[in-house]
Formats: sequence, structure tokens, C-alpha cells
Amino acid sequence: MEYRQLGQTDMRVSAIGVGGYPFGPPMLGQAETTAVIDAALEHGINFFDTSDVYGQGQSEDQVGVALEGKRDKIYISTKFNLRNLNGQTPRDRIFARCEEALRKLKTDHIDLFQVHYATPDVPHEELIGPLNELVEQGKVRYIGNCNTASWRIHEQVVTSAEKGLARFQSTQNHYSLLYRHAELELMPFCRKYEISLIPYFPLGGGWLTGTYRPGEAPPAGSRADIVPTGIVTRLRSDRVDDLVPKLETFAGEHGHTIVELALAWVLSHPEVGVTLCGFDKPEHVAANVTGADWQLTEDERAELDSITDWWFGGDALTESSVPPVRPTN
Repeated sequence: MEYRQLGQTDMRVSAIGVGGYPFGPPMLGQAETTAVIDAALEHGINFFDTSDVYGQGQSEDQVGVALEGKRDKIYISTKFNLRNLNGQTPRDRIFARCEEALRKLKTDHIDLFQVHYATPDVPHEELIGPLNELVEQGKVRYIGNCNTASWRIHEQVVTSAEKGLARFQSTQNHYSLLYRHAELELMPFCRKYEISLIPYFPLGGGWLTGTYRPGEAPPAGSRADIVPTGIVTRLRSDRVDDLVPKLETFAGEHGHTIVELALAWVLSHPEVGVTLCGFDKPEHVAANVTGADWQLTEDERAELDSITDWWFGGDALTESSVPPVRPTN
């Protein structure tokens, strides 16, 4: 397993991490969750991401049980949001959510505490100030964003610098061969400011696993069958139906699975600190971690970029067209 520095932190995280969305109803019970997490640990994964809204609120509980007694070997990330405050102040919500997460996860600190959604109506100081207090108290080590635009993160970075507050170290956003929008502005921004991108849905929500087939209904018992309003349904399109067979062919011609291709491609971008996989079976862990071993060549990258080009016309020029350079520190 490859390990990477997350942002400007001292955390060396596995290139592939575990996403906690499947843990809890309607998908996995405690025994199944523990089996997945045990398999992840055996394969060198040390980053586990969850949230209070995953698994009908039970994901954190199940992660806490599965990781009890193993805390010194891993990093735990969880989230809060400032939606529907219902009279709470942002500080009250953040502190209450942190205490709840610590209790559920059976730990005395959270390695990465993330804002689940952008908070345009909350001044940056009212968001970062309470988080800084939690960092000073030792209950949170580092803070991160999710689903946030580069310009908003830049404002937060400036606020932190001006006020001497904790700095956001990461942003967790949707990114895969099928959904490349982060390349337009977010990834060049991350590269410039040494903020790690944490991609979710790197396997296209399952489209890049072979589970779902163009023009066919989701298999019985699959994630899209259990949660029909989820990412698989939303991402289905003529474009995806066209790309999946092409990517399967590319992977096969290079002696790999489409899963390995999807993860190798995401991890070939130096802005990526760790990419999250929502494992629902232990055997899926073994099938996925090999994706971190495939180092794509420049020619392979260029061909894949061409196959999955997400704008009309091949002559669009953006700042992300400049080849990325991994930070030296």
C-alpha cells in the first residue's frame, strides 16, 4: 500500500481509504461492517471516513465498534453540517456534533473533522473559530471541507491566515473517470495551496466495477437496488453507457480490471491525498487495493483523458491543462 501526506499535516494516509456510507441500514450490519474493516486493516488501509448521516445515523457507531482497540494504528475522519440549525449557533452545533462523534466512535480525538456541505450563510469566522477551539482542546487534529468550491476554500484559507486559526487541509469532492469536473479549478487550487483532494465515488458509484451494465436494471441486492435514489441512478446516462465498455476494454488490454484502472487513474493525480471506496464486502477490499499498484504512464494517462474528455471539443484550455507537479514538502 502506498502512503501519502494529507495536506500540510503529519498524517501519512493510505492511498485508498474506507468510506463509511455502506455501514448501517439499509446495507450492512455490525458483523458485516467489522468484517470489511478487518479486511481493510489487513491490506494496509489506515484511513476510515464516516459521517453522522451515513447508515441512518449508525455508521459512526459501527465504525467505533469495529475499530475499538486499534485506534493507535489508524486515522478517523467524520463530518458535521450547519444545515437546519433550528436556533442553535454554529458553535453549539459544531461542539455538540464533535462530542457525539467522539462518543459513537469510542475515541478521544478525531483526526479529520470535515464540514459536510458548504455553508454560504455562515461567516467564515463562525465556522473556523469553533473548529480552532476544538483543535486547541485536542479533540480534533485537523479540519477539512466537503463539496466546496475552490473560491470559497480560498476565502477560508485567507481568514485562517489573518486570524491565526486552524487551516483546512483537505476537500472531499466527487471525482472519477466519469465525473472529472474537479479538474477545471479545484485541483489546480489544491496543488497551489497544498490542500489534498479526497475523491469520493472514484468507481463512479459502482459503474466502474462491472456491477452495473448499460441498459440493464441493477442486480438484485446491489447498492443501486437497495438505494434506488443514489449515485448509480443519478449518474446513468448515454455518456456513461458509452464509456464503461471502452474503459473495460482499455483495462483488459493492459492486463487489469476496470476497478484497478479507475483507482489507478484517480491516484495518478498528485493532488489526491486518499481516495475513498465504499466497500460492502471483504473481498472487494482485496480487489480494490491492487489499483494503488498500477502506475499509469504518461501515454496511458493521455489516452484515458481523451476517451473520457468531459467537454465538447478537444481544444478547451484551462489552467489544469498544465501538467501537475507534486509539492516537494
